[in-house]
Amino acid sequence: MKISRLLLACLIAATGSAAFAAKFNLKMGHAVNTTDGQHAAAMKLAELVKQRTNGDVEITIFPSNQLGNDGAMINGVRGGTIDIVSSGASNYNGLVANTAAMELPFVFRNAQHAYHVLDGDIGTGVLNELAPHNMKGLAYWENGWRAFTNNKRPVTKPEDLKGLKIRSTPNPYHIQAFKLLGMNPSPMPIAELYTALESGAFDAQEHPINVTWSSKFYEVQKYLTVSNHVYSPIIVAMNKAKFDSLPANYQKIVVDAAREAATYQRNLNAQNAGKVVADLKKSGMQVIENVDMAPFQKIVSAEIAKTFGEKNGTALLNAIEATK
Repeated sequence: MKISRLLLACLIAATGSAAFAAKFNLKMGHAVNTTDGQHAAAMKLAELVKQRTNGDVEITIFPSNQLGNDGAMINGVRGGTIDIVSSGASNYNGLVANTAAMELPFVFRNAQHAYHVLDGDIGTGVLNELAPHNMKGLAYWENGWRAFTNNKRPVTKPEDLKGLKIRSTPNPYHIQAFKLLGMNPSPMPIAELYTALESGAFDAQEHPINVTWSSKFYEVQKYLTVSNHVYSPIIVAMNKAKFDSLPANYQKIVVDAAREAATYQRNLNAQNAGKVVADLKKSGMQVIENVDMAPFQKIVSAEIAKTFGEKNGTALLNAIEATK
């Protein structure tokens, strides 16, 4: 009798679990740790999607390169072994050349200019270029304004950058810009960067200050210049076949939630910026603020625009410039 009751209880439990199980289980990866705003955005995306689909769509987040580095995760999304990835725009340059335009040095005048471009027709058009590569571009999240750090000297003028070995993104225009400024750039995945800075393989790196904090680069870098030389967006992309397999109303929910998560993260980053700078100072970094970046821009902007235009035409950069 006791055994029968136990079996009945198990059957009821199993039936109940099945009744509340998600119809679509999605796996999402990103490269940064759980203290970064990008992870907060991923969690917000998962929360909104689960809530608005009444639990039918559930997204499980894998932070800190658990599913591989950025390149591996993007390839995983293309191949369908990963459902969603959030990764810096530079990591898509090899697939869609126009993604590089979204983080050219000094291409955006300020944050509002960046948001208007990225969230409008221009940004959506570039996201749509991912479709032939088996990806559905969902939204642009925020890596943030990139800032130089190094172990050699304070940077207040272009001459201070000369000779520094700097880790760069794979974006060819970043590499060109750093060479124009007299540095020796080389790309490297972020997962390997801390050790490379610690060993002296690189003198310098440039990431948004929130990433410098969350990745603990302050432990292996002495000087931070709040240069804001590049606005760095994150592209959130989903396997296209998996996206297309969702009911139309759920597709809209996923896209809307990804865009709402972008706004959530941007606000979070803006609120935390002052605290992050203060924490970096407390950690022992020498922080150089209010640097005149006009001399830096004069060296790189025209040459970068020329190179991009020769390869991809001038229409996209002209449209970005014309956006208010």
